[in-house]
Formats: sequence, C-alpha cells, structure tokens
Amino acid sequence: MLSTRPSLLIVDDDSLIREGLTLALESHFLIYPAESRAAAITLLRGLSTPPELALIDLGLPPLPHRPDEGFQLIAELLAHSSKIKIFTLSGQDEKSNARHARALGAIDFIAKPCAPENIRQKLYQALSLDSNVSTSNKLDDSLLGIIGQSSPVQALRNQIVMYAAMPFPVLIEGESGCGKELIAGALQKLGTAGKHPFKILNCAAIAPTLLEATLFGHSKGAFTGANTAQAGYFEDATDGTLFLDEIGELPLELQANLLRVLENGEYQRVGETTTRKSHARIIAATNRNLREEVKAGKFRNDLYHRLNVFSITAPPLRELGADKLLLLNHFRTLYSQQIKQTPFELHPEAVALWEQYSFPGNIRELRNIVIRLTAKYPGMTLNHTQLQEEFDPTVLIANPVDDSSIRSKLMAGNFNLNHELRTRENLCIDIALELTANNISEAAKLLGINRTTLYSRMDAHEKLRVEN
Repeated sequence: MLSTRPSLLIVDDDSLIREGLTLALESHFLIYPAESRAAAITLLRGLSTPPELALIDLGLPPLPHRPDEGFQLIAELLAHSSKIKIFTLSGQDEKSNARHARALGAIDFIAKPCAPENIRQKLYQALSLDSNVSTSNKLDDSLLGIIGQSSPVQALRNQIVMYAAMPFPVLIEGESGCGKELIAGALQKLGTAGKHPFKILNCAAIAPTLLEATLFGHSKGAFTGANTAQAGYFEDATDGTLFLDEIGELPLELQANLLRVLENGEYQRVGETTTRKSHARIIAATNRNLREEVKAGKFRNDLYHRLNVFSITAPPLRELGADKLLLLNHFRTLYSQQIKQTPFELHPEAVALWEQYSFPGNIRELRNIVIRLTAKYPGMTLNHTQLQEEFDPTVLIANPVDDSSIRSKLMAGNFNLNHELRTRENLCIDIALELTANNISEAAKLLGINRTTLYSRMDAHEKLRVEN
C-alpha cells in the first residue's frame, strides 16, 4: 500500500540529528535519511519518484565547516527534480550562506536548533504554497504560460510558434531556473503531437547504469531485478513528444544509441534483438554549453547537431527588464489567493531594489522569494531592508551604482578615477564585513579574494584615511 505521507529527504552528517528528525517527523512524512551529498544522490536515483521535500545541512563532508557541499547538493537536487522544495539547516545563523542557498533555489533557511513542530509547520506550508502550480490556466492560452512583454520574451514566443508544428528535434539551452520545461511543454501543446503523450525524462535523475533500460525498455531477465519486461520512454511516448531534460548528463556510451534513434527512429530494448520503431518528437534541454562540451570530448558532435536542428535559448531573468515586476505581480496574486491572504506590497524603494537585483537563480529564485514574502508579510508593505534580506548578498555587491554623481563630477572637471575606485572598493569591503559580522575569511570569500589580499587592502585604505 502506498504511503499518503509527503516524502522528505533529510541530509545531515550528524547521525543524532538525522535520527532525532526522523523520530520527530516520521509520523507526518515518509523519511529518506542520508549522511552526505553522494549518499543523497545515490538514494535519489534509487527512488521511483523524487521526494517532495528536502531538509539539508549546508555543512556536509568532506568539508563540514564550509557550505560548498550543501550549495552543490541544492543544485543537484533541483537538477534531479525542479519540484523538490528544499530547506537548508545550519547550526549557525549564517545569513549570507542562507541567502545564497535561497538564490540557488532553496525555499528557506531553518536555524538549528529548531522545534520539530516548527519544522513540520514550515514543511507543510511549503506544500500548501505549491510553487509548481500550473499557471497557464490563468493566462491567455495562446501565450502558454510564458509571462512577459520584453523583447527576449516576445522573441521566445515567436520561436515557439514557429517550431511547434515542425516534427524535428529542438534543443533548449539556458541557465537553471529559466523555465526550459515550460518552453518544452508549450512546444508540445502547440504542436501536432499535442494530443499525444508528453513524456519527461531528467537524464540527471537516473543512475547511468539504468539510463539505457529507462530510455529503451528491457526484456524479462535482461539484468538482475528485471523480473518482467518493461517498455521505455521512447515506447511510451509513441507518436507524442519525449522531453530529455539535462541532456548534457547523458553518458558518452549512451549517446551513440540516442543518435541512432534520432537518425532512423530505430532502437532495441535491453536484452532483445528485435528492432522497434519510434515516431516520438525529441525536445532536449541543458544548462550546459554543449558546444564547449563537444570541444572537451564530453558530448558527441554528431549528436549535438542532430539535437540542434532548431535551437531556443531561454533568456535569463536579468535580461528581461520590467518583466521582473510582471512576474512579481503574477506570483504574488497567485500565492496570496492560494492561502487566502491579502497580497504584500513593496515600498517604492523596495521596488527599485527589486528592479536592480539580477536574480542569479532566475524565475525559480524569484518565485521562491514571492512564496516566502507571501507567507511572512501578508497584507504588509515591505521596505528596502526587509526585501534585501531575501536576496543573495554576493549579488547585491555586484549591482551597478547610480551614475548621476559620477556624471556630475566628470562634467565639473573634478573627477579622480583612483579616488572613485578606492571609494567603491572600500564600500564593497565594508558591506562584506557587515554581512559576515567582521569575519575576515568569510568576507574574503564573498569578495572573491583571499584573506591576505583583503588584509592588505584594508591596511591600504586605513593608511589613506589617516594621511587625508
């Protein structure tokens, strides 16, 4: 009998914490514990469906005192399934790390220790504020859920309409969180295969040893555990569409098999000699630069050109200008209606900050921010500081400055470039130190320099201040 409890992945290298959380939450959730990033990925690949929720510690082995493994696991979990709602755990209230984790796609941060009841409430709240609710029914069907009026979005819509009716492969490229699956779905809905199956396979979510059988199917007894014959994704797609997400993760040895299907539609189930025929249209997506992968010998050149008959680039959010506000309004309305609360508002200064922020996690990051603000500030007006708490501090440092003062100084003839550069550098250092509570090592990481360099630059600034 299948469990009706939501599934929850818990990743923490401390066995006492794993066991304590499991004991406290197992009556409400189906728990999958793991002690490291590698163990979590192995566990995921063995599951028939990905977990709905994840609690992960940022400090994982082999670097338990740094957040690197936790950050990488967030990206890998979302590559495995964009539907996983991730919360990060930490023994310290490291705001900069928590905000960077959210930029990568985590829903929110939970500081240790935290009462199990509070954790349970946060997890259920994430499920009720389902960040994967279909939005196309709230939009003009001809737009297929793609929101925006900027030139890149309009060009994207035109490409979708142009390529949808074609039976040839389409390669969708773009950064994580840009909505590549949404684009694939729009191509399928508008295309001639719109009434046929639409099958989605995430190549990063399947263990390499199982990918061939997953794609092409297998006969009974083809390998250990193959107790019955099983159709693969190509067979299930029949005359419809097969969307191969994260195609850049496909092992080289399988790329030749996929090339054969693309060339003549022929394939064989694992353990069979009978040749079968596929009429499925292939749409592939990747966040990698496949041209560079080809040069590096990690992706077949002939397969790349077979997949790249038509190509679509999903634009990053930082290039969409005022569409950031359209997306804000759309998701704010959607989620406030879901929880039956008055939408939050932004003070004009906060609106300006929203427009300046580059959203490195793209639409996924924007959507998660709106979810958090909807839950935390229903009916309230957020100021600049409250909104800034939701943003990745390393990105805020890199935001462009207002050039009005620079223009006026240049026109007045009293501009000194060295002084301006020193002033700006000092400001970046001050912000980094503030964000890390004057932790020199952490501040240096945020600034992208080593600790010795930061010390020398701080000394230089102090000498100049004393001299002046």
